[in-house]
Amino acid sequence: MPGAASPHWPSPERGRGRQEPRVPSRSGGAMRKGPRRGRAGMGVPQGGLEPGGFAAARKRSLGSSRRLWLAGLLALAAGSLAGLYLLWQVGEDPAVQPREAPQEELIPGAQLKHKPQNLTSGQLKDLASQVQLQRLWRSYLQPILIERYSGSPGNEKVRQFIVEKLRELGASWHIEVDAFKDRAPHGVVGFANVVATLDPEATWRLVFACHYDSKYFPHDKHGRAFLGATDSAVPCAILMELVTALDEELKKSKERGSKVTLQLLFFDGEEAFQEWTDQDSLYGARHLADRMAKAPHRLGLSQLQAISLFVLLDLLGARQPTIQNHFRNTALWFERLVGLEKRLHRLGLLESHAKEQLYFQQRSYYDPVEDDHAPFLRRGVPVLHLITTPFPAVWHTFEDTEENLHPPTVLNLWDCSAVDARVANIHAGGTSATRMCRDLALLSMRKARFSTSAQVPKPGSNRSSTSGFGAVRNPKSHNPKRL
Repeated sequence: MPGAASPHWPSPERGRGRQEPRVPSRSGGAMRKGPRRGRAGMGVPQGGLEPGGFAAARKRSLGSSRRLWLAGLLALAAGSLAGLYLLWQVGEDPAVQPREAPQEELIPGAQLKHKPQNLTSGQLKDLASQVQLQRLWRSYLQPILIERYSGSPGNEKVRQFIVEKLRELGASWHIEVDAFKDRAPHGVVGFANVVATLDPEATWRLVFACHYDSKYFPHDKHGRAFLGATDSAVPCAILMELVTALDEELKKSKERGSKVTLQLLFFDGEEAFQEWTDQDSLYGARHLADRMAKAPHRLGLSQLQAISLFVLLDLLGARQPTIQNHFRNTALWFERLVGLEKRLHRLGLLESHAKEQLYFQQRSYYDPVEDDHAPFLRRGVPVLHLITTPFPAVWHTFEDTEENLHPPTVLNLWDCSAVDARVANIHAGGTSATRMCRDLALLSMRKARFSTSAQVPKPGSNRSSTSGFGAVRNPKSHNPKRL
């Protein structure tokens, strides 16, 4: 790839700027493209996410107290994901008894209620104890914290690291490297997504996703590279620790032939090389969504239609993130995360967690934010977007480093992620699995109707109370610097 002196690469000054966006029309008319990641104005208070808009986070040594702090966030994140995995417990509406479906036939008219299974306090405590912060931090996070923009040697190194670590697990993941080439502003670049599926034969997939590439910036005057700790080394490390901590349980789930399996997607090419546009962004997600939409699966479904829920993690690891709901059709699952955070707090399982509702904001709603989920959302896949909004102060700055992470927050988020992933695995066999399969089939059919209105705002658009899915409630106000 071209070096830092290439005129095709953005300079640090250009990369941090942002044009004033234009409010989109109610009919979804044309809007001006903004540079870099087109998240500003999409469910985020105007001007609140500009790089350089906040004071740079002060560097701090990663002492024992800060490790406990970030450990709490990690525990909450992975606990949330594990909980989502285990929450796929389905019950029938006694008023409507669907007919038997031979050979797992899809039933368009079946009316089933999705009733998540709650974990006991003992199960929550057991799950929280499974995370190993040292392993998460040293074995997973630190190896990823290198310069890894798409097409670079560091990018290939991180990809190989993820694949090798997944292959070491006892659950025997089916791993594919989705390699392809695409044209970027400076020329053709090679990209590669990592697709890890616990059981490829399972009918339905619960997807956890993140991107492993970092944004390209020329090194600063001190020779520092942009590392992207929150964006998105921490989400990658959370997913790796999640499947490592739950390895034995995931192995048993696979052996008993659960109808819902776990799938991990590590995207390449999320970041724009110059300005965030439809063409210069989401390279890996766009390619994989198109490929999965064309790839056949069971029951006449495509691999993309087999996705029951798409959970995307991004911009996690900074102190006290604000995570809000972005989609009404998955609000049930977001509310489960709100409840999980409260329960974990009451049980004393979260570190440096001052109140029971700190991260997941109940009764708040932000318009969609452009990210790796967008190509899937536009094809009707239900999405749960776990992203900090407003963005962390260190977003797309050279301060997005290990030193500015918050260990208790990371561990707390691990806890919530792990609980979410684990609950989906309860009673995943036998009759419950059949009911689950039917319910998720119904969800997949409903998502086709949802996709007609699920339009992610274009990059550079401004937030409007009439755009996306509704008005923003409880927006955060900031006074960032204007560049």
